[in-house]
Amino acid sequence: MIQNDTIIALATPSGVGAISVIRLSGEQAIPIVEANFKSIQKNKYLKDQKTHTIHLGHIVDNKSVLDEVLVSIFKNPKSYTGENVVEISCHGSSFIQQEIIQLFLRKGCRMANNGEFTMRAFLNAKMDLSQAEAVADVIASNSAASHQMAIQQMRGGITNELKELRAQLLDFAALIELELDFSGEDVEFADRTKFKELVVQITFVLKRLIDSFSFGNAMKNGIPVAIIGEPNVGKSTLLNTLLNEEKAIVSEIAGTTRDAIEDELIIAGVAFRFIDTAGIRETIDIIESIGIKKAYEKADNAQLIVFLIDANKFNHNQPQFLTEIDTIKSRFPTKRVLVIANKIDTLLASEKAELQTEIENLILLSAKNNTGVEALKSELTDLVNIGALSNNETIVTNSRHFEALNNALRAISSVQQGIELEISTDLFSIDIRECLRHLGAITGDYDVDKDILGHIFSNFCIGK
Repeated sequence: MIQNDTIIALATPSGVGAISVIRLSGEQAIPIVEANFKSIQKNKYLKDQKTHTIHLGHIVDNKSVLDEVLVSIFKNPKSYTGENVVEISCHGSSFIQQEIIQLFLRKGCRMANNGEFTMRAFLNAKMDLSQAEAVADVIASNSAASHQMAIQQMRGGITNELKELRAQLLDFAALIELELDFSGEDVEFADRTKFKELVVQITFVLKRLIDSFSFGNAMKNGIPVAIIGEPNVGKSTLLNTLLNEEKAIVSEIAGTTRDAIEDELIIAGVAFRFIDTAGIRETIDIIESIGIKKAYEKADNAQLIVFLIDANKFNHNQPQFLTEIDTIKSRFPTKRVLVIANKIDTLLASEKAELQTEIENLILLSAKNNTGVEALKSELTDLVNIGALSNNETIVTNSRHFEALNNALRAISSVQQGIELEISTDLFSIDIRECLRHLGAITGDYDVDKDILGHIFSNFCIGK
């Protein structure tokens, strides 16, 4: 938490590349670099240059030239960290990177810890804590959806949601505390009707944000889709077709897949994690039984379920298949189940029409011939509620925020209960302060424990 020193780190990935960027931050960042920088223009000094400017020259160690570089200057407070920041763009040799870093370490810099640049940005009020955490999410985003949520959060999504409500709650808290000072006078400074309305409003916002976490977390980490069905209905073939690679073993032998096989695919900017599971059937094989148990577990944990049936077998035993579909849907009543008839390449047109007549919302597919796969992808994206993303609504993706919101909801619920029961003001004022504390924990608007900060920023990469 001490910020009076100057830190240094490689800001680009380690290894060989065309260009590498070395970043310094701290009060002495500019003087330290200037002492070892020779501009191509004589008598040009970095300390005299304007902020947000770039300068060509050489990094030198005594009389030895280490590299020709571009030096970018960002003077406090107009920098990422709120301190003096210097970024050195050098050639991407690992040797050159280390030579420059070692030079400045000898001149008084210290190697930065994970996320220390962003931690300094937070401590210097360049961003709040939720925005700082979103920086890591932006770096880690692997799809358009996860990137959009991270950017929205970095721009102050949840902060803007809670800022006004928290300010109003603080005002009421102050008035209620004032009432306690005049408890013997039997006076009320806080309008109870308006206070009740505020509590209802806060409860509504908290519940909406909490409810968004399930969707947000899935979008961030990939929406799990379990592919289930009897042996040999084409589950592994479907996985391979979706991924366009031979990920799972395909065989005519029933029960080939014994364990769950997972991989990720981005469809229309949304990451889906497809899970190929063991075929579901009655068996005395112990290993296969374990695989079938795992198949049900994966389906329990998935957000979407793809239930595959063999189109040929359906025509021979229609009542049994209709019963099996109903059984799967009733087993997972809270899940979205897509029923897919595979191997339609072997059916006549009349048989396909009969299938679609008998089974509502059925998708016809031939995983072997890649027929109907695009329709499946379209259906998957339609099932995902991406309207919230399109409307730039705040979506919670951070488990720490989720926990804090739940704690805040419990506290404000106690306040609401206290108002309804007309209990003493000094009792529910404790719950008001507790709610404010949990809301403040999200954005860092209270004294954040240094251990919590250390844990948050330890998940960042060095140099950020």
